[in-house]
Parts: sequence; C-alpha cells; structure tokens
Amino acid sequence: MAAPSSSSTCSGVMERCIRERVPPLLTDLYQFTMAYAYWRAGRHDEHAVFELFFRDNPFGGGFSLFAGVHDCLLFLRSFRFADEDVEFLRSVMPPDTDPAFFQFLRCLDCSGVTLHSVPEGTVVFARVPLMEVAGPLAVVQLLETSLLCLVNYASLVCTNAARFRLAAGPKRKLLEMGLRRAQGPDGGLTASRYTHIGGFDLTSNVQAGFLFGIPVAGTMAHSYVTSFTSLEEVWPQTLSAVNGDHNPVDIISLTKGWLSRVCDLLGAEPGKIHEGELAAFLSYAIAYPQNFLPVIDSYSVGCSGILNFCAVALVLCELGYRPVGVRLDSGDLCKQSLDVHRVFRLCSEQFSIPAFDSLIIVGTNNISEESLAEVNSKENAISVVGVGTHLVTCTKQPSLGCVYKLVEVRGRPRMKVSEDPEKSTVPGRKAVYRLIDPEGHPFLDVVCLAVESPPEAGLPLSCYPLGCNHTALSVTPARVTCLRQEVFSKGQVTQPLCSTAETRAKVQRSLQTLHPRHKRLQKPDSYTVALSQKLHNMVKEIQKGSSNNTNFLLAN
Repeated sequence: MAAPSSSSTCSGVMERCIRERVPPLLTDLYQFTMAYAYWRAGRHDEHAVFELFFRDNPFGGGFSLFAGVHDCLLFLRSFRFADEDVEFLRSVMPPDTDPAFFQFLRCLDCSGVTLHSVPEGTVVFARVPLMEVAGPLAVVQLLETSLLCLVNYASLVCTNAARFRLAAGPKRKLLEMGLRRAQGPDGGLTASRYTHIGGFDLTSNVQAGFLFGIPVAGTMAHSYVTSFTSLEEVWPQTLSAVNGDHNPVDIISLTKGWLSRVCDLLGAEPGKIHEGELAAFLSYAIAYPQNFLPVIDSYSVGCSGILNFCAVALVLCELGYRPVGVRLDSGDLCKQSLDVHRVFRLCSEQFSIPAFDSLIIVGTNNISEESLAEVNSKENAISVVGVGTHLVTCTKQPSLGCVYKLVEVRGRPRMKVSEDPEKSTVPGRKAVYRLIDPEGHPFLDVVCLAVESPPEAGLPLSCYPLGCNHTALSVTPARVTCLRQEVFSKGQVTQPLCSTAETRAKVQRSLQTLHPRHKRLQKPDSYTVALSQKLHNMVKEIQKGSSNNTNFLLAN
C-alpha cells in the first residue's frame, strides 16, 4: 500500500488538472451562440440566476450524494479564454458573427459570478435546488454545460459507492478497481476519487492515489500466475530471514517440505498441485515477502491454489515475515472463503503459526450491489471486496440527469411551463432549509423565496409537498438548518476547500443522520421536498398568467 500524497501537493496538482480537464471550450456550441445573441441585443450584462438540480433520486433509491463542488469552484476561479480559444471559436461560429464579440469573450472571467451551493458530500434529494449561479447573463449561460459535467457523474458514482457501502455493511473493507472498465481516463480518475468519498476504502488506481491521497492497493493478476510453468523459473531461489541473518535460505527446498506437510494435514493429492502456480507464488513472495497476497483460483482453489499459498506463506512465517492473505476471483465466493478460512485455522493450530489467524481473504468476481448484499447476508470469511465494472460504470443508471434552469432575470422570476409537469421549473431566487425531527433525522426539505424569513424550530410551518396535488402539509421541526451557503464570489472561493478525506468523513456523517427508511436499498420511503406557501402561491400566479398570455398575437 502506498502512502497518500500531501494535501498541499494534491491542491496544486488538482488546480492544474482542472485547467487542463475543463477549459472554457469544454461546453456546447449553442452556449456561445446564445451568449452572442445576448451580447448583440445588449442583454449580456443583465443579472441572471440559474439553478442546478436533478429530478429523480438515482438507482431507484431514496437519496443522492452531492459531489463535484470542489472542481466547480476551481473551474470558476480559473475560467478565462486564451487567444487560441477565441481564434478557434472564430472559425466555428457563423461567419456573420460580429468580430467585436470575440474581443468581448477574451475579457470574460467569473469575477461577477456568485455561487451558493449545498456543501459537497451532503445527502440530497430530487427537485431540491443544489446550486444557485448568479451573475451576468452571458457568463452564467456559458457556465451551464461545464458545471453539469462536473457534478452529474461525480454525484452519481459517489451515490453508487454509498449504496455499495450500505450493502457491504460498515466493517468490510471495499476496494475500487474499475479503472480498466471506466469511460476513459477522466472517467476512471473521477470514479476512483468519488467512490472513495462515497465510502470505499482503497483504490487500485495509482494516479488517483497520487492526485487525491487515496490509499492504493493491489498485488497480482492471473496473467502473472499463468506465466510460470515450473520451479526452474524462480529466481533468485533464496531469501534471507527478517532477524538479520544474512545467510540466504534455499526457499525452494523449504517450500517443498512445507507443501508436503500441508498436503498431509489436508489429505490432499500432491499430483493435482500446479507447479507453475507454486513457482509464481514463490517468485512473488521473494520479491515482496511482506506483501504476499496472491490470487489462488487460476487453476483450482482446493486442489492447488490454497495448498501452494499455505506452503509459501508458512515459509515466510518461518523466516519472520507476515503474509497478507489471498484473493478469490471466481465461483461461490462465500463458500470458498469459508473453506479457505478453515484451512488457515487448521494450519495455525497444527503448525502453531498465529499469523495465519489474521490472514485476509479478498473477494472479487464482477461484484454488483445485489451480489454484495447477498454476500453480506450469507456466512462468509471475506475481509475485503473488490468492485469494478458495476461501480464505476453505474450499470443500473448511467446518468443522474442534473439540469441547469433559469429562474430569474433582472430581478424578475422566470419559469419554464411545460406540458410535462415534471419538466416545469420553480421560479425565483430561493433559500433551502432542512427540517430535523426530535431524533435528529431530516424529514423534509422546504424551498422558500429568498426574501422569506426562515422556518423556526418548534413553530408549525405550512408547506406544499411537490407532486402532491397542491395539498398543504403542516409540520413542526425540532431543528432547522440552511442547506446552501455562498462558496464563490468576486472571483474567489469563499469557503475552505475540503480535502478528499474531509469530504469522505462528511459523507458518512450525513448518511448517519438519514433515517433507515430513507436509505433502504430496496423500496425506500420517499423523502418529502416541499414549497413554502409564498413560493407555491407565486408558482400558481405565474402559471395562470402564462395561460392567459397565450393569445397575445391575436390580441394585438
């Protein structure tokens, strides 16, 4: 396992990484054509407000985790167009674009932008405005695609990781190993970072360890095992003891002796043992005697793999080293782990080797949330679970579906009124409050107009749950918290940037407050998100006014 990078190193590297990964051209072309149209009409400096939210909790679950805020802040801080950016835009935008617009772009930055956001790592729910982006209309329009790109996958994969953690239980270690299955290098790095924040303990991704300080882990693959065919390929064939005796020991002869004793103990047939597998184990153990954790199912776990491992591990123990354990990558992981653990216990008792009592068993085999929950429900001896494809690709749901919608221009509320009620937006600048019950569990998020007084603990509040046919609900919170805070203003980040470890701890604290009925993996209770009475009334008035204005052409 490698040591995490220092926080100062990570911060500087991440700032450079953001500028390279998310330059201002990483957006959709229509953002520039809209910005041009605003500029041409003289509206580009009008004050506008956008909100970012998602419409449904992912994976059929009851919650999500909000992630990606850190990168959004670094993106805003470094947002500006280089000469080559502007020249490229000149080549792809319509030829009748006024050349003065490109000079306008060259001078743009986010000094006039203010961002209010739910803190990274917070448990959040569908329809809650998670970010409010306010500033000059052309600028905040240009930010849309990049901000969505930074939070959509980060929040989705972080939530997926949290669900895997819930399925695994609090004690079992989880290893993320999905880089080779990820959607490209950036997807792999983002997955490693946010699955760690969501609850995974380790990653196989070395670059993620370097950039984000995540503990890295890994030993060998089947290809290493199958590359050996005989003991003649083992070199060197000696190993010195830990106690300082520099006289190398003939490890081949010592291993053969222990292998014979293990076979006698287990009643195994020596003729079924694969010599190439033994050679691979020996070669690796000589290279890393303190980090010996081989995969033991390249041929047969019971007839070869576990026998070869025990022989080599017993040699290491005799020389004063501590082997780590084994990895299982096929078959019935629960049953095999119990069989392997039984062998460890027998060796510990028969040969008086206490180190065998602490050997770990790593299980990897196309693990999904469902199979992990099944593992957790059965008797097994698996210490660590490695997860790849189903974690990083989010196979149950490929996108969170965050959207970025205009809610105010020039101080006047704006609303999208859709034939599909789910796609209608809630107008106006807002504040968002989380209501807490006497047991400390959040039970309702209420969205209010920004000018309203906040709800008060101990006082009844009338509100309108979204999707409940305009039926009012009266609630009395034991405690009230404001969900959003200002995090960016006048070109500067206004809150301390949290490290990956700090955000990870915040996730666990946030999840612990959530009532079990809302974090059930299957059929969770719906969490209530509601509008205040004043905001509900404003929505009704705007909807009524919109329907009355549909015939304006005929009226004129």
